[in-house]
Amino acid sequence: MKRQVIAAVFASLLTNPVSAQNCGGNFASFVENLRQESMDRGYSPRTVSEFFDGVAQDPDVIRADRSQGVFQLPFVEFARRLISQNRIEQGEKNRTRYREIFDRIEREYGIPAGVLLAFWAFETDYGAFQGDFNTLNALTTLSHDCRRPALFRPQIFAALALYARGEFDPDTTTGAWAGEIGMVQMLPGDILENGVDGDGDGRVALKTSAPDALMSAANMLTHLGWQANRPWLQEITLPADFDWSATGLDKKKSVSQWAGIGARPRAGDWADSGAEASIIIPQGRSGPAFITYPNFDVYFEWNQSFVYVTTAAYFATRLEGAPVFNAGQPEGGLDDTQMKLLQRKLQARGYDVGEVDGILGANTRKAVQAEQKRLGLPADAWPTLTLLNQL
Repeated sequence: MKRQVIAAVFASLLTNPVSAQNCGGNFASFVENLRQESMDRGYSPRTVSEFFDGVAQDPDVIRADRSQGVFQLPFVEFARRLISQNRIEQGEKNRTRYREIFDRIEREYGIPAGVLLAFWAFETDYGAFQGDFNTLNALTTLSHDCRRPALFRPQIFAALALYARGEFDPDTTTGAWAGEIGMVQMLPGDILENGVDGDGDGRVALKTSAPDALMSAANMLTHLGWQANRPWLQEITLPADFDWSATGLDKKKSVSQWAGIGARPRAGDWADSGAEASIIIPQGRSGPAFITYPNFDVYFEWNQSFVYVTTAAYFATRLEGAPVFNAGQPEGGLDDTQMKLLQRKLQARGYDVGEVDGILGANTRKAVQAEQKRLGLPADAWPTLTLLNQL
């Protein structure tokens, strides 16, 4: 893998010298390369100068990027922290206030109000807290940083395209530390591709217009693969003798097959009895259990965090009338130090767990489940001290 990456870097240097400085180095030189690439893309020197002249590196952005400890929380605690009674009540008020828009979205996109309300709540508390980071500074800082330049560098040019259309001000446009803008926090590229004038005033204003933000979010979800009028998540119950190694997003069966081995909806009937689905147990066999339908996978195109995605998807079902999940009695998990030690131990055994960050992501879960199975432990992908000690 390292050889492939190095080869790709050298190929880029030879074939595209203007963009050779993909990250790192002197910040002023990095910005100068961005200026040159912008002109190579056809923008006038005046437009480029006006866009980049005030750009500055923001150390607070890097600190925010490195301080995402909330994603280390287990699902039950994370969900209880994000899903407050106030957010539920405000969700219902906004559903009523914008009923016409939500009805239009359901007709045109087949996306229920609860899905969008959940994103709106988690991202900005229904527009109340949209972030005060200068967006261009944030995107340029993260592009210069060598952690994820491939994600953020293209967003600079998307912001430039919005600027050329009169829809982005490099001096005053603000948002989240990662460059997202507006009530549902969309990156400039997503705004370019999916922005919708929901209120009919001739412009897309995601910071000030809830109809624009909601319609744009629905359009984006559709382009990411959302299947209209289909479910995404449903809480279930599982028997005590269930084969826990069959759980996980990488294992799929038909709903009828899951039902045949003991899975049951916790409330009501199956949301889609003919679908291919997976079963997830975020905190192991003694905690909550859910069946995930194909639309659940689309959530990961919005956010990569398993605990965030599961919570957002569950909150959407809650806003659509589902009961409070059964928390069960999950076995105690690992703290930050223990999780990082576990990840290093798994790496030493040849597993790709990604960055050693103390977060129980998809790759770490798969590795945990494989080791549990090898050691004869219940293979529910929930890391415990028992597993850590046996490793």
